[in-house]
Amino acid sequence: MSDPILVVEDVPNILELLDVTLRFKGYPVVTAGNGEEALETISREKPALVITDIMMPKMDGYTLAYNLRRKEETSDIPIIFISATYVTPEDKAFAMSLGAARFLEKPVDTEDFLLTVAEVLTNEKRSPSPPMDKKQFLEGYQRRLEVKLEQKNSQIKRNERLLETLPESLRISFEEMLQDNYAQRDQIQLELDEIYSRLERTLEDK
Repeated sequence: MSDPILVVEDVPNILELLDVTLRFKGYPVVTAGNGEEALETISREKPALVITDIMMPKMDGYTLAYNLRRKEETSDIPIIFISATYVTPEDKAFAMSLGAARFLEKPVDTEDFLLTVAEVLTNEKRSPSPPMDKKQFLEGYQRRLEVKLEQKNSQIKRNERLLETLPESLRISFEEMLQDNYAQRDQIQLELDEIYSRLERTLEDK
């Protein structure tokens, strides 16, 4: 194949792992750290496949897929989602409704990952999925974010209660986990605030 695979992932060690795994099998690869970088890359070189995380800064994977599907020149690019956060049946159903070919959970099993990539690349070209209506996309994504925010706040409360009972020798790892939870909650809240704003503008335009 001459067209590269585009891997979109904001966590450097995961991005490197996917990049090295694909290159080891002989695939040409280009990478991006978020959806905005991915769109810039695609504007220069159309990839044979996009493999993307969902939760990322600047532009997440759901929005990237939505943008690819609504443009004729990119609507037929197959997409594989990978995620550790958006893994409920509803999350996966929303991903597939955006025209994804497959959905893989993190941590990615290398053998399953390579088999999935090979299957998607060798499938006959499918007709492009019809783009999702903007309001439908925003409302669907809003529901996914609200559920994730509720789950993350629940994790934080459990961790905070646990820290109060732990001896000092055991606190460090749980404090680090709590800080990660705070950062993830803040990222989800930022994305949710942006969705609320975009929905409000959509309603005002009508």
